[in-house]
Amino acid sequence: MDTLYALVLAGGRGTRFWPLSRKERPKQCVSLNGADAYLSQTVERLSRFIPKERILIVTGKPMEAAVRSVLNGIPDDNILVEPWGRNTAPCIGWGAVEIGKRCVGAVMAVFPCDHRIGKPDLLESVVLSAAQAVAATNAFVTIGIQPDRAETGFGYLAVGPEAGTWGGHACHTVEHFMEKPAPDIAQQFLESGRHLWNAGMFVFSVDALRDAFRTHLPRSATALENIAHDPSQLVTEWGNLDATSIDYGIMERTRHILTIPCDLDWSDMGSWSTISEDLPKIPGGHGTARTVVSHQSTGCVVHAPDKVVALLGLENVVIVDTEDALLVMHADRAQQVGKIVRLLEDSDEKGIT
Repeated sequence: MDTLYALVLAGGRGTRFWPLSRKERPKQCVSLNGADAYLSQTVERLSRFIPKERILIVTGKPMEAAVRSVLNGIPDDNILVEPWGRNTAPCIGWGAVEIGKRCVGAVMAVFPCDHRIGKPDLLESVVLSAAQAVAATNAFVTIGIQPDRAETGFGYLAVGPEAGTWGGHACHTVEHFMEKPAPDIAQQFLESGRHLWNAGMFVFSVDALRDAFRTHLPRSATALENIAHDPSQLVTEWGNLDATSIDYGIMERTRHILTIPCDLDWSDMGSWSTISEDLPKIPGGHGTARTVVSHQSTGCVVHAPDKVVALLGLENVVIVDTEDALLVMHADRAQQVGKIVRLLEDSDEKGIT
């Protein structure tokens, strides 16, 4: 589709990956286990079916240099640098403004920058099907991931009846969104077979998004229209954009939303515990270190490339060692690392965040 563009969201700090992820070089720009940075992997995956001149990246000022350093073949003016972070609705709205200037009737697909997708061919097929559904219905289409466990760290979609088939993939209505559930509710969602994980991957037309902003976030719509007419007003108008996520601001409010259920062998790679299976096996768990010895230890995650690490009687412990910081925690606290970062920012050690 000549009208299909991608917008990759690369402005997050990745605080749950501290101390490896830092403000000026966040997780998406870091190489783990010798692999390309997650942002590089995302762009190369998308470039299989969307040319790089139609892939835009949105990021923040502190990490601009790091983002540019890991990108190959993306035009300079395709890298959008936010004046400051205001959540995902403003940056997606700005991305739509830029894409709309380049292509009348454009369809845009939005992707996080740091997810793992083990089935890139299926992703291509699903996104192209979603783009066809958007062109036919003017709906918003979200890619829903078939859950394989009662996960409490993700949002969910309640799936309704089938609405049609485009490109070989059935689209279903979305009855409503649910935020991160309690463990018993997550188990009910898994057993129901009617709920999908919300992976934060969306496909919609620029025109439909503009209309949704006018309906649900009118103050933001006005600011975006001013930016479209006069790009020099970006900094002035940025503070007038609602600081909210695209999920809260648009997706949970619109009635015309569809989903394509799929199994992409997906992980949000959101914390040290979820990344573990992508790291090499070591005695006592997964990770990287110069040498690891283990006695009566299981389920541990280690990142200490230059160290000898000894694990003794540990279960589900995460150890991350960098030049200037050391993190040790139980794996079930992996979603809470951001709290440590905030404590450090309030202390005399804010320079290491």
